[in-house]
Amino acid sequence: MTQLSGPVPTVDEHHLDRRFYPHGIAFMDGQYLAMSEAKISVLDWGFLHSDATYDTVHVWNGRFFRLDLHLDRFWGGMKRLRMKQPYDREQVASILNNCVALSGHKAAYVEMICTRGSSPTFSRDPRQAENRFIAFAVPFGSVANEEQLEKGLRVAISETVRIPPKSVDPAIKNYHWLDLVKGLFDAYDRGAETALILDTNGHVAEGPGFNVFLVRDGALRTPAFGVLPGITRRTVFDLCAEIGLSATATDISRAEIKDADEVFITSTAGGIMPVTHIDDVAIAKGQVGPITRRLMDLYWQKHDDPVWSTAVIYP
Repeated sequence: MTQLSGPVPTVDEHHLDRRFYPHGIAFMDGQYLAMSEAKISVLDWGFLHSDATYDTVHVWNGRFFRLDLHLDRFWGGMKRLRMKQPYDREQVASILNNCVALSGHKAAYVEMICTRGSSPTFSRDPRQAENRFIAFAVPFGSVANEEQLEKGLRVAISETVRIPPKSVDPAIKNYHWLDLVKGLFDAYDRGAETALILDTNGHVAEGPGFNVFLVRDGALRTPAFGVLPGITRRTVFDLCAEIGLSATATDISRAEIKDADEVFITSTAGGIMPVTHIDDVAIAKGQVGPITRRLMDLYWQKHDDPVWSTAVIYP
């Protein structure tokens, strides 16, 4: 696992007092700030053009979960977007640790961001922009609330089509969410709590910030095309391999997902979350299925396993 140590920018002792960060802190321009003070320029291409990549890892019981995988994906996104930032992998891990530790949170949502930045001469040439690194830690939040985790989510399938991967590589986490937001409004209009949208071939793709799985005859399937390769999605594959369940990535039609024995979604923000209604169809008679329950329990058990998690170093 990544070691949470190494040289990082220093801050004075006054700003190390976590009483100044009741809701979380950010790291920007070489210093730690209260979240309310964390701001970017309106000229940053991350704001003007959604020209940025990011990754989000969570902390549970004072431990980062699968931090190495999130760092791998973050570095991969920067490489594909031809971005550079001044901190190496070990330094970023330490900055993330400090953001959590200084906030005092034992359950946190922790984000690392690299934006294109802006050009000192206002050039439109992205090669002239000075890339910018930002990190923050805030209290942990979930796609599904406590009641939804117990009873299952109501999901609607929107006709909205996901941005095609030939336009924006879904393996690069990005802020191009207008298709996902449109899908959300479609779902709300139909009385659902969240949405699934389609890929360019008309198959089920993903939702706003999550992947989806179905269970049929004891085997799991998840969409393969045009979706973010989520870390929690990968974790489900790893858990299935451990307990002897089949899991494959393949095309899934709207009819197939509505005819599933069980359905669940996956996200760093909430883990494995059950779905019990899709459009007007009750999945598993409107109950959380046994395989979903088993995977949910095992997922949270892994958070205390040092093979899967890394302790936050608190002051």
